[in-house]
Amino acid sequence: MVKIERTDSRTWPDAHLKELFSEGFPEFITADRLVKEYIGRVGEWFADVNLMLVDDRDVPVASGWGVPIRWDGLPKSLPTGYTQALVRAVEGREQGIEPNTLVICGAIVTPSLKARGLAGETLKALRRTAGQAGWDRVVAPVRPTMKARYPLTPIENFMRWSREDGMALDPWIRTHQRLGATILAAAPASQTMTGTVAEWEHWTGMTFPESGDYVIPDGLSVLRIDRSADEGVYQEPNVWMQHS
Repeated sequence: MVKIERTDSRTWPDAHLKELFSEGFPEFITADRLVKEYIGRVGEWFADVNLMLVDDRDVPVASGWGVPIRWDGLPKSLPTGYTQALVRAVEGREQGIEPNTLVICGAIVTPSLKARGLAGETLKALRRTAGQAGWDRVVAPVRPTMKARYPLTPIENFMRWSREDGMALDPWIRTHQRLGATILAAAPASQTMTGTVAEWEHWTGMTFPESGDYVIPDGLSVLRIDRSADEGVYQEPNVWMQHS
């Protein structure tokens, strides 16, 4: 049995947080410059949608968070992905726009406790939070975990791949599907990460001797290197899903 707390409800021991986030996202995820502009206000204004799941030993075992936006329910008017969802949430708050939709931005489980249903419990906790706030819709720009095995495949194709039972081939998309979520649309440029060639070589452990496209570790698509501009640009695809 787990209990749900706001992440800012107390100070968590560093050792517990280190274990929880020990298998998080690749280092280059932090290279989204636009996210850096908005993430401070996201943390300050939407702390009520930043949740921690705590076990009976008082140890955090999973975490999830999101942001509220105004959305008319049409796939064509969704944010382009994760980053624009943050922008829309922050700017909507600044403009006094009343939100009606929760965007689930992320969920993570302690590595040793995966496959025990905690990811689903995290998503359900976020959905309950949306319901309590009066937000009618819940959507998520899902980062498909298996997509890194197929970085050359367009996300529009990958999101349609399914198993014999009709469920998605990707396990993280399946987790959402088991909770009743459906695929809405591809988000081919959900995030854009930019860095120098040296930074990308550090983040990936690779060498980029010339300009061109490269398959990188944990990349869901390719990295485009331009040595003359000393720049690498990587656009990360996601899949928009809507929870009923």
